[in-house]
Parts: sequence; structure tokens; C-alpha cells
Amino acid sequence: MAITLPPLPYADDALAPAISATTLQTHHGKHHKAYVDKTNAAIDGTDLAGASLEQIIAAADAKGDKGLFNNAAQSWNHAFYWNSMTPDAATPTGELAAAIDAAFGSLDKLKAELAAQGTAHFASGWVWLVSRGGKLAVEQTHDAATLATGDAKPLLVIDLWEHAYYLDHKNLRPDYLKAVIEKHLNWTFAAENLAREGTWTYPA
Repeated sequence: MAITLPPLPYADDALAPAISATTLQTHHGKHHKAYVDKTNAAIDGTDLAGASLEQIIAAADAKGDKGLFNNAAQSWNHAFYWNSMTPDAATPTGELAAAIDAAFGSLDKLKAELAAQGTAHFASGWVWLVSRGGKLAVEQTHDAATLATGDAKPLLVIDLWEHAYYLDHKNLRPDYLKAVIEKHLNWTFAAENLAREGTWTYPA
């Protein structure tokens, strides 16, 4: 069974002007699709054909197969990223809101931390809201590194690669981060991830 490219969970113009339809069409339809296609090409005819994307990522990491790891991890990160955003602005409630207050002091302080770490991150990568050991934290990964496997439970992620924002914001990554953090973070998805046992899995 091949790894599939999941559809966007909203219309391609639903996040404009923070992220334009052109950016989403290119980012999802070309960049994400290319990672999926390269992952499928690499596992075709191997013992990983038919494995879950999480299993592929773990196996590639264990074998030191950087090419397969990069494409598989980027496939996972991008699907998680699409779900980390929503057209409908909202605020955290319940268990998630309490966990944010306990870890950061307030939602505004969490937003400031996401923006600060996302802005300071050098070159390509990702900034994550995670639950680690029962406490929330903001963490960064570089290039294709992922939290699909490991001991951290990812709740949300923001893509820091230039292709995520350059068409809309040029080199002004802080403007992109502000627009996404203030208006489009999917706190319902974050709450579901916090409550679930284990980590979100890539759609089959």
C-alpha cells in the first residue's frame, strides 16, 4: 500500500491573506506531493512497502538512510502542519488551556514563545508545541527532523521553510508567524492531540 497525499483540510484560499491560495497550491500540490512520491519510489519492492509512514520513518532513521528519512519525515511533518492550522480563529479551552497556563503563564506568552523561537530558528525547520513528560513546551527541529517518533507528543507545528511563506511575505518570516499564530492555529487539533493516547498518525 502506497503512502498517499492527504487532501488539505480546508479550501486552498481559506487561510488568505496569511497564506495565499498560490502558496498552498504550490506547497501542498508540489512540495508535499514530491516528498510522498519520493518516499513511495524508495520503498517500492522493499520490506517497507505497505508499512505505515511512522514505521518507515523509524526504519530509515535506524538504518541511517537519510534520503528516505528526509522524504518520509517531510511527508509526515507537512500533513501535521496542514492540520495544525484552521480558517476559524478560536482559543484553547479545558485541559489544553489549563496546561498552557501551567507551562507558559498565559496563551499570549505561549504565542510570544512560538513567534520568538520561530523567528530565531536558523535556516529551514519547524517550531512545535509539544507535551513532554506531561508538561507543554515549545521546541524546534531542523530541516526534515520530525517528532513523528520519539518521546515527545506533538500538538501543533509551524513550517519554517522559506517555501511556506516566501511568496506571501518574502523574507519576513516574523510576519508569516504572526499571521498564523494570531489567526490560524488549530487549538481543537492541539486539544485532540493532548488527549489522545500516543501520537497522531499519518492518514492511510
